[in-house]
Amino acid sequence: MTELRVRAAAPEDLDTVLAFWKVAAEGTSISDDRTGVERLVARDPEALILALAVPPPERSPAGGEGGELVGTVIAGFDGWRCHLYRLAVHPDHRRRGIASALLAAAEERFVRLGGRRADAMVLQRNETAYRAWGATGYAPEERWRRWVKPLTG
Repeated sequence: MTELRVRAAAPEDLDTVLAFWKVAAEGTSISDDRTGVERLVARDPEALILALAVPPPERSPAGGEGGELVGTVIAGFDGWRCHLYRLAVHPDHRRRGIASALLAAAEERFVRLGGRRADAMVLQRNETAYRAWGATGYAPEERWRRWVKPLTG
């Protein structure tokens, strides 16, 4: 049976994460590039959380700690608010508790840092994600509307 391991991303994971988001994430972000993700991990090394499917020791390569990337979430904390971005689970691994495990890890991080409430960026058209968010206790807050302004041309 494959084990699910959750850990913070390391700089050597970033190319894999960017490729993973092209397959597993809904939509794209202005920061979905090597520079943006490097900046995130350099500024807050625990913010990008990965879920890895790790085969049992008898099926792992010698000393193999790696595993297959099956999920991500960004758990950003600015000292006041807890923000969740890029919750993504590989399509072949959905409905196995991976999103729940990632959100539990993010919430533990927030509590450890003194956070009081987490909010999530969820695309309106991504109705598949609504089930995952709802199953873990999140609900839309209809009274707010996100306003954005790109800072680069």
